[in-house]
Amino acid sequence: MASDNDNDVKEHLIECYRQRLRQLIKVDQVLDHIHFIEPGQKEQIRQKARTDGDSAATDQLISAVIAKPHVDGWFTAFVDALINGGCEFAAEYMKVIPPEPEVEAEHDQRVKLIQLLSPSLMDMKTEDVRVECFSRGLLTLEDSEIIKAATTNQGNMGGARELLRYIVRGRRGWFSEFLEILRKTEHLHLYELTGGSPDSDKKGDSHDSSTHPAQGMSLVNGFRSHTLVSEALLCFTVLGAAAGGSEKAEIVLRDYQMDVARPALEGKNIIVCLPTGSGKTRVAVYITKKHLDCRRAEGSSGKVVVLVNKVPLVEQHYSAEFLPFLKPAYKVERVSGDCQLKISFTEIVKKNDVIICTAQILENFLERSNKGEDEGVELSALTLIVIDECHHTQKGEVYNHIMMRYLMQKHKNKRLKKEQKEPMLLPQILGLTASPGVGGATKMVKVEDHILRICANLDASRIMTRDLGEFQREPRKNNLPVEDRKEDPFGDVIKNIMNSIQTHAELSPTSDFGSQNYEQWVVQKERIAATEENQKVRICSEHLRQYNEGLNLSHTIRMQDAFSFLNKYHEEEIQKKTTPDDEHVIEKTVTEIFLSNLFGEKKEELQQLASKPEYENDSLSQLRCQILREFSSRKEARGIIFTKTRRSAIALSQWIQEDPKCADVGVKAAYVIGGGDQSVVKPMTNTEQRDVLNKFRNGEVNVLIATTVAEEGLDIPACNFVIRYGLVTNEIAMIQAKGRGRAEDSSYTLVDVKNSGVAEKECVNEYRITLMNKAITKIGALNQAEYDKRISEIQIQAIVEDRLRTRKKEQKRMQQQKGEVKFSCRGCSKHICTGDDIQIIEGMHRVNVTPEFSELFIPKENSPNEQSEDKYYIACKKCGQRWGSMMLYRGIDCPSIHVKNFVVSFNGEKKSKCTKWSELPIKFPNFDYNEHANRIVESYDDES
Repeated sequence: MASDNDNDVKEHLIECYRQRLRQLIKVDQVLDHIHFIEPGQKEQIRQKARTDGDSAATDQLISAVIAKPHVDGWFTAFVDALINGGCEFAAEYMKVIPPEPEVEAEHDQRVKLIQLLSPSLMDMKTEDVRVECFSRGLLTLEDSEIIKAATTNQGNMGGARELLRYIVRGRRGWFSEFLEILRKTEHLHLYELTGGSPDSDKKGDSHDSSTHPAQGMSLVNGFRSHTLVSEALLCFTVLGAAAGGSEKAEIVLRDYQMDVARPALEGKNIIVCLPTGSGKTRVAVYITKKHLDCRRAEGSSGKVVVLVNKVPLVEQHYSAEFLPFLKPAYKVERVSGDCQLKISFTEIVKKNDVIICTAQILENFLERSNKGEDEGVELSALTLIVIDECHHTQKGEVYNHIMMRYLMQKHKNKRLKKEQKEPMLLPQILGLTASPGVGGATKMVKVEDHILRICANLDASRIMTRDLGEFQREPRKNNLPVEDRKEDPFGDVIKNIMNSIQTHAELSPTSDFGSQNYEQWVVQKERIAATEENQKVRICSEHLRQYNEGLNLSHTIRMQDAFSFLNKYHEEEIQKKTTPDDEHVIEKTVTEIFLSNLFGEKKEELQQLASKPEYENDSLSQLRCQILREFSSRKEARGIIFTKTRRSAIALSQWIQEDPKCADVGVKAAYVIGGGDQSVVKPMTNTEQRDVLNKFRNGEVNVLIATTVAEEGLDIPACNFVIRYGLVTNEIAMIQAKGRGRAEDSSYTLVDVKNSGVAEKECVNEYRITLMNKAITKIGALNQAEYDKRISEIQIQAIVEDRLRTRKKEQKRMQQQKGEVKFSCRGCSKHICTGDDIQIIEGMHRVNVTPEFSELFIPKENSPNEQSEDKYYIACKKCGQRWGSMMLYRGIDCPSIHVKNFVVSFNGEKKSKCTKWSELPIKFPNFDYNEHANRIVESYDDES
């Protein structure tokens, strides 16, 4: 065991070289080889690397390494981890064999030179350079795989950026070999730029600068000058400091991206409509940065909120897009239900420049502010709102709730300006979408109205789009129709069972087994039976629904999966009637016994039929053929299979994993499903989703079986095939799914499934997409005055509809809870009555004729000067505050109250304005004359 003194010496050595280690360690790779750090602590360090970079994470790693108590051999294990993690240069320092000071200085200069020239080096043929660097030992296998994945997912520039980041942390002597690799891979302009001789054609002409100190200092056109290099490095240092030391390159947009961004850079509200994979989010990051830069230059601060509609998108936008390009120049934070932040959202907004969050969080805090609560956020506190997947800005959606607040304030600002009052500042709006859709419309004029309504909801001055034919290739399309089974004995047995159940329950369906209409019919029967307390029909309907689902599964996935589903359901039904002891017996009804026996009689037959592949559905055969075709015709295949249900996604994943032919061609499958709990199938957590997607990105998984959760928004790497297996939803989802096939020579395949109707739905969607594109073109051709006029009309209509809807909703709520509406005397605040005590006469006079109320007021005679039909008014017995008048109705005195004389509250919240009954949206019941007259007569009898 090492002595404490030895450990102190080793700790001191690490501390001495901490700064150098920060520059050389590749945190993720080193952590893979350290086993004495706890897994939870490792994950924290990895997260630090993802958010703040390797340098910052190395500090945390070192602190964990030198933390006491030490395990035996900790220092040797750390040095071994450095070597195995591809950080040999760093390991040399730990072995107390550091390079000479001048060599160390030259290394630093070369690193800075690479950083300075990185924009030019982005043009390298990344894949060729990666292969050469790996073969020469400049990159480890893990480095190489990470760079390869980055190239596949983010394009050539993304891969080049990763390559440069890893190569400068490798072994000693990397620079001269890197120059030789540039020359060998036909990057002569880059070879010369980084220090190679323009006249060199031979490998022997490239030397390490330890022999030729000036070598490696050349910048442009062959000039070699320490002074020039020093000036360049000084410039690099100054620029780096100005940018806050960010390791990321400046955001560079393509021409089409800059074209769609331009109006937003001028401060206008726009919608950016570009296909999936064309860089909409990168455009948003660029606009965000320019917005913040501009406000900072003007001496004011910016406040940007990026809204998403799915929790996983929060982390994705934070880690992969906004944080790398904006930090540390700006403070970026993310908030969702998944986050563990301990401070309030209001504080996060105050302390950060960019906040990425789910839309519901912002809406909650806007509502708090509206109610006057301290922990709220106002629209005026924000300067830019980015709305991802903005086609969801429609009635009932949370995006629309937020934008309706915006539109109402915008409308109010117009009035304030007319009154020469200061309007409230409103944020700029940037919407992002791949497709606004057609909203179910089938005619051009209706499609235009739908798209214009989205533009109006977002207050967009334009919808910006571009034809990306030169940048994006439409995937090759295949339609694979399926043949009906010649024999389906498994399905026939299920149908016979269903016929027996229908006969037992005396039910006559109006549609075929296995269809969507049949499911709707049987669900309706179950609900009606439950309401009528008809347990026989209710239980039979529930079983019919499960058998119908089993029949559908046998058309989509394996028969054995369908059998497992039905068998599990019946086992659970038996379990319901079983108790852990024999003391309590749960009785079964005749129908329950019948249903249990019915399945028991057919169980063995179903199980045997499910094991016979000759009866399997043709859809599975077509799917298997297409997968094998994709993997056999490509060097590296990567694809997504979209399916309808969670159950089918899990079953298809298992089927592919068990198929030997798929294994032979290198298929590695996994599934990803949604996180909601509406389904009986266990949902995936956000962490589980993230893990699967990460494996898909790095190549551990190359076929993803997904439900619609993967259609929209989630950052899934470029695929070279997309298969929709018995699933077609709307035109928006179709565009999103096709957009997943971003790689060159990609394919899009539609596999039909019995009763799915996907072929017909696909044709409808293609027609809708044509309509949508024509409508967007027509809207783009409108002159600005005509466009603004139509947008304004839609906005006014939306505001009116929203106010009416809110009023009706409030009226319904208050009508249901009239007892919660309370009236207090305006003079002395004494509680007088509730809404339940009030009735209405002739649709206009609100009266309170309860005995309790009559004890609280005194009648007073109106003065002769008062213009009133009533002789008396009523006033508070305690303070004399006038409450209303005493009207005579068909011989009965009725105290009529005026709401302006009371303080009105609902659910404990006082209504600030309530001077007329029309401002209190409650429908009071009509005055019951007979009941009140009888009560008066009874009181007379009692007195007699």
